[in-house]
Formats: sequence, structure tokens, C-alpha cells
Amino acid sequence: MSGEKTTPKLSLSRRQVLAAGAATALAMPFYARRGFAADTVNVGVIQPLSGANAQFGINSRNGIQLVADEINAAGGIKSMGGAKINLIVSDATSNPTQAATVAQRMMSQDGVCAVLGAFASSLTLAISEVTERRGVPLLTMSFSDQVTGRGFRNIFQVVSKASQLGDATITHTLDLARKAGDEITKIAIMYEDTAYGTSQAKGLRESAKKHGVEVVMDEAYPLGITDVSPLINQLRRTDAQAVFPVSYLNDSLLIIRNMRQQGINLPTIGGAAGYIIPDFRKGLGELADDVLSISPAAYDQAPEYTDRFRERFGYFMVHEAQENAACMGVLAAALESTGAADPRQIRDVIASETFDQGWATVMSGGKIKFDETGLNTHAVPMMVQWRGDELVTVAPSEYAKADVVWHSL
Repeated sequence: MSGEKTTPKLSLSRRQVLAAGAATALAMPFYARRGFAADTVNVGVIQPLSGANAQFGINSRNGIQLVADEINAAGGIKSMGGAKINLIVSDATSNPTQAATVAQRMMSQDGVCAVLGAFASSLTLAISEVTERRGVPLLTMSFSDQVTGRGFRNIFQVVSKASQLGDATITHTLDLARKAGDEITKIAIMYEDTAYGTSQAKGLRESAKKHGVEVVMDEAYPLGITDVSPLINQLRRTDAQAVFPVSYLNDSLLIIRNMRQQGINLPTIGGAAGYIIPDFRKGLGELADDVLSISPAAYDQAPEYTDRFRERFGYFMVHEAQENAACMGVLAAALESTGAADPRQIRDVIASETFDQGWATVMSGGKIKFDETGLNTHAVPMMVQWRGDELVTVAPSEYAKADVVWHSL
């Protein structure tokens, strides 16, 4: 034997090579290892595209799609070499369990860098449990106070929370009534018993107490109610001067139609959702005239952006489309800032920066900034009113585009 030392040759089996590759892959960030080409950025979109809330989900998806398409047409994310937004769209139906399952699949199989969704608060709450565990930012326009009330770090609410919407509904209504020469002292509240309905009703209730207004009817009902006669009969027996229903589309149509057919013409102030989409007017015709509603955003505030939605989809930009478009705008700006599709970097940018360019400006105040809970501090609830086939902002005064039409008793 010579005195030279030799390095032994390593002979790895195919199984060992595969095992080593798998270990390396697991050490990589999940967003970089699955379904992620260098020239694309995968963004999760979870909305109720079928079932009772399908139209809201479709509207929301349309708003997101519009912004993503505009970004891609303008050259993509510049800081990432022109990477294109690739939307991974999934149907949450109206089932929170399904929504959570879809979210889990998106993160484990599709490598999404963020999630946008999911209109209904119950769906968003379920998704947020998954995104919080995985450290993935979730941007939403769901209303419930619980969305940003649980101490989560990875959820961002671009709209006012439901209790704030409820408070603003009362405040704006009292102001509008006084301008018309009325003083409201008694009101009726009816609301669906979901996270959205109960949170908003809570805001209505607390605001009424603060303003010394008596709530003479305070009634919850199940989502998807088929017979509203008991509710309307109860309303008839009260001496309420205004009624505040909080409901999605099908329930809102039943409530307003039944009220008007029974000759109840109280000033009616809806809780957003079903009261401020074109299908409300289509379903009720002239019965929708002058119905008021709170709205987290109003398309007449930023027509230079919202008219592009109308041109593409053939109807005015409903609030959920507008707010989801703003979410997509915030995410795109965060991607430009980080130059990487890293969920944790994106989360830190969203939590710290003020977004005052592009689609983020369609929200009230023309900008978005999140507080430590993830709530947009610049969100201002609007009061809108049906005028023919359009909604017009009538409060607060600094945002109003027309005077209110008030029907005194």
C-alpha cells in the first residue's frame, strides 16, 4: 500500500437521493417550492361562488380580477422582474369548514403568498384560523368585529368593523332626519343571526343607547328566512320611527317587499350587504326607491377607478368589488416593496406602510393604513340612497354627492 490517503467514494441509492431532495425542499419556504414559477406570483382568492352568497362572491372576484389584470397588462410586479399575478380562485360555498379546507389546500399545494376573501364574516373567520397558523397574510372586507378582535397578526380588514358601521348608521340617520326636520327617538332593529348580523346589530344597539334613542324592536332571525311575516307583524305593532334591517340579498328582498306591501313606509336603513347591490333594485323595482343603507365604500367617491369596473362588467362597482379591489391594490404595493413573494415580508410591509397610490385610494380618505390589530384606520362608513338604478352618497356631509330624500312620518 502506498502512504497516500484516498477519499472514499459515496454511492447513494435512488431512495437516499430522493430523501435528501425532500429534506432540502422542506427546508425551503413553502411558497417557493410548490406551484410557483419564477415569473408568477400566486395569490389565493377564496369567495362564495355558489350558494346563497354567490353573487357577492362573484362581485368580489370580479373586483380582484380587474386589478390583477390591470397590473399584469402594465408589466406585472416591476421589483420582481415583471412577475405576473396568478390568481388561484376557489369556491368557499357558504360553508366555513369548506372555506378552511380550501385555504389549507392553497397554502400546501399552490404556494400562495397571500389570501383575499371571503366576503361573509363566518367564512373569513374560518380561513383566518388557517392563515394565522401558516403566517400568511389575509386581506378582507368582511365586517365582523371578531375579524380583527382576536389578536391575530396576519389579518387585515380594509373596511370599518361592524360595530363601527352600526354606530355610523345611527349617527348618520339621526343627522339626516334632523336636517329634514325630524327627531327620531324610537327605532326597530332586525338582523340575521350570523357574525355579520350580530356584530352590526350590536353597534346599532350601543349607538342608539349613546344617543338616547329607544330600541322598541330588537329581533334576530335565521339566515335564509323564508317567511318574514312574523317580523313585519312585530314591526307593525311598534311605534318605531325608522327601521334598521341587517341582512344579505334574499332576506333583504323579502323584508322590504313585505313591508311595502303591508303599507309600512318607515324610513328604512339597511346594513350594507344585500341593500347596496344592483340585484336589490332589480328584485324590488320601484319599491327600492329612497331606501338608505350604510356602506363601507361608495363607488361615486372614486369614479376614475370604479367606472373601469362598470365598463368591463356592465354594472356599477358594488362595495364588495371595490373593497376587494383595494385589497388587491394593497397586496400589489406590498409585493413591489418587498420584491419577493415571501408571506412574512409581505405581512410586515402591509402592517407598517401607508397605501395611498392606485386602487388603495378607492377607499374613504384616499388611503389605507392598518393599526396594530389590522384594522384600516382611514375607513369611514358612508350612507348611500337608491335613486333610480344608482346609489348616491348622502352622508357624512364631507363625502355627500346629493341631499337625502327623507320620508317623514
